[in-house]
Amino acid sequence: MTTASTEQPVRYGDAGKTERPLGRSIMRGMLNRCPHCGSGKLFRAFLKPVDHCAACGEAMHHQRSDDLPPYLVILVLGHVVVGGYMMTDMIWPLPLWLTLAIWAPITVLTALVSIQPIKGGVIGLQWALRLHGFGDQNDDHDDYDIPGRRRSS
Repeated sequence: MTTASTEQPVRYGDAGKTERPLGRSIMRGMLNRCPHCGSGKLFRAFLKPVDHCAACGEAMHHQRSDDLPPYLVILVLGHVVVGGYMMTDMIWPLPLWLTLAIWAPITVLTALVSIQPIKGGVIGLQWALRLHGFGDQNDDHDDYDIPGRRRSS
């Protein structure tokens, strides 16, 4: 027998702060839209995010998506391309030069088409979880002493 759960939904951040739905934020980012308002553009160039949303003024200059979007593209694309190649090679065995002529452009074009939505989704994820300055916290490096490090003051 199942009973209705009376537990509160999982919330990220302080209870006093406004809720940032994770799925909606990621989808807005993937659609090249501001994860906060959903109407402003997220990128000013192919992979260069805007400093501030033109519609709501949300700061985007401090986002750090770094290496996650290319990693996700390689992960997804590797599985799709290898799977596609293996399936087609079982049905139509082709010479190596023809296989490369077909699959190399498909791989490059798919990577170029998918990198921007994936990067936008990562920015939306960071915004929803209040990472890297999106939660109004100071995101400077921690003040701890590393042995052998010289401090510049």
